[in-house]
Amino acid sequence: MLLQHSAAELGQLIVARPGSALRPLTEQLQKAHRERKGQSATKGDIASWNNSIPVVVEALLDCGLDEVEVQVEVDLPHTNSAVDLVLCGRHPGTDTDSYLAVELKQVRHATVDPACPIAVDLGFGDGMNKLHPVRQIQRYCEYMMRYLPHLRESDDRLMGVALLHNARDSDVEALFDLPESEHGFLYTLDDLDLFRRALTSRFTTASGKQAATALEQDRRDPLLKVTDVARQRSVTGGGLTLLDEQYVAVDRITRHLKRTAPRGGFEIGLFYDAEAAHSTAPDSGSKRVYILRGGPGSGKSAVALELQRALGLSGREAVLASGSHAYTETLRNIMIGTARRGQVSDKKKSARRLYQYFNSFTETPPDSMDVLICDEAHRLRRSSTDRWTPRDRRDDELPQAIELISAAKVPIFLLDDHQSIRPDEVGTADYLRELAEESGCQVDVRDLKGTFRSGGSERYQGWVQQLLGLGTASDPAPWQPDGKMTLVVADTPEQMEQFIRTRDPRRTTARITAGFCWPWSNPNGSQLINDVHIGDWRRPWNVKPQHEVADAPPSYRWSTDPRGVGQIGCVYTAQTFEYDWNGVIIGPDLCFRNGKFEVQRKGSRDPAFRSNVDDATVARCVRNAYHVLLTRGVVGTLVYAVDPAAQQALRRLIPGTIGLQHRDGDQPELTAEGPQLPPAFRRRHR
Repeated sequence: MLLQHSAAELGQLIVARPGSALRPLTEQLQKAHRERKGQSATKGDIASWNNSIPVVVEALLDCGLDEVEVQVEVDLPHTNSAVDLVLCGRHPGTDTDSYLAVELKQVRHATVDPACPIAVDLGFGDGMNKLHPVRQIQRYCEYMMRYLPHLRESDDRLMGVALLHNARDSDVEALFDLPESEHGFLYTLDDLDLFRRALTSRFTTASGKQAATALEQDRRDPLLKVTDVARQRSVTGGGLTLLDEQYVAVDRITRHLKRTAPRGGFEIGLFYDAEAAHSTAPDSGSKRVYILRGGPGSGKSAVALELQRALGLSGREAVLASGSHAYTETLRNIMIGTARRGQVSDKKKSARRLYQYFNSFTETPPDSMDVLICDEAHRLRRSSTDRWTPRDRRDDELPQAIELISAAKVPIFLLDDHQSIRPDEVGTADYLRELAEESGCQVDVRDLKGTFRSGGSERYQGWVQQLLGLGTASDPAPWQPDGKMTLVVADTPEQMEQFIRTRDPRRTTARITAGFCWPWSNPNGSQLINDVHIGDWRRPWNVKPQHEVADAPPSYRWSTDPRGVGQIGCVYTAQTFEYDWNGVIIGPDLCFRNGKFEVQRKGSRDPAFRSNVDDATVARCVRNAYHVLLTRGVVGTLVYAVDPAAQQALRRLIPGTIGLQHRDGDQPELTAEGPQLPPAFRRRHR
């Protein structure tokens, strides 16, 4: 949240000063934005603060609701999305806490995409459709209800509105076709009287400070992780709450499926369109390939699971494929775990059919599947040929991506351009687009820009890429805490482990991962080998995929089984998954030289980097691997570097460290704190 004041206090701040184009409120918000986000606000933000917020404040004052508290730019838990305003007060009927979420739009004209009623052109001139304002605020309210228990204490505690205060009804007429609800009403310049009535129906003249404090201090329910979403898909309301571009992307795909389905053969509850579903003219165009591109924590896997869930509810089967052993086996295991007595064998067959690997489609007839969802598509390989491929087929170097595109009527790829971690992994949006277009397919590329990990810190995602020199990023920059993501430097691996092990396993998950810089031995009977060693500290890697060891989880359950805290995870095990606290050991394959983090090939022990792999490919894979490892944390990340120069660089760039917090009557405990000196520079007690 950027700012909170009562309507009366804001009334003083919206009075324009002579000679200034900006109101005092706007100047305060600009300053708060720079402090919180480390960058200047956009012109759109400034215009909204200067022109839109005063409309709401004046409406509150006109209604005599001076004591209603107004919260500006309220973050949605665990994401980088924010509600423009949340009004907090007392309900006139029940005298309980009451809230109104307001999404402000300065648009004057809007048109709806004829193929998709929730995709609208709001006249910004960028040629990009946005999510319908009503659906946007509806999803925001649903998301808030999911993660803020205080809002769930009564059915009418939260209401949502979209306010288009510059637009006339006639200029945005098509927007009114979308059904409204308590979490999403639409008001325009012609409806300001109705908006005022909505305010008086939600609030009394009493102070809203208590309600605002209750919401600000409300316990945030933990973020649903990928495995949580997978387990809850069969539960009513157990799917993912899609936001913004996620919702638009899934809706576009499902509507395309309706157009290509036989008459009356396809209905999806969230996206059902009677006219489209009963159309007698299927889509006669060429095959359409969908590519959803997003960074770590953008919800790619959750979107894949939600899409599969929605299709399954409609009776239309979608296969989810991946190149990750841990991910695929976890999904299979979750499904098998739902089997009742006598159903285990059938569940195993279904799990193997619904969750497959990228190399499973070498002999699949063209268009024999309705929908193929390819998650983790950055792990696509050049071809499906491997050491088990029969000799008579080894000359057939058909791209693996072409096999997948050919197999399904509707192929869908979800990927991150910076997460391919092996030399033969080639999955990028540009690579897929080129292959698909060469095959005569239409290609639809969408970017998922949300952040559902790292505390919803968009700044952290950019900081990691800059640290590693990925994309167009420049030299490493100091980390500026934003109140969302905790980032600290550990003095030693022992200290990191102590911190990770002292997290409460009943409420949080915590793991340590490391770069692939130590050998990975087979277990000695029932004993794992302590391969990862730094000084006197030694720990084992997680169990290899083909092995079983007592008292240690199989590799695919390392991130979700509490016993996984006893081993160090590698990138192949950690990819796709997340945990609350994320410890990362940067090995000798990434050192600090000449003011930058540089890849040192000789420091890697990854067997994938054989002598015939060039240095540039090794550097790409190592940087991408640390990109994966550094972005697994939901709450916080701890880092430690083996290279002394790299550790010193992290010390300069990251102000946070681990320290002892003393509490009255309790033993001191390790906490993530602000700047401290490393052990060698701390004064000894005399």
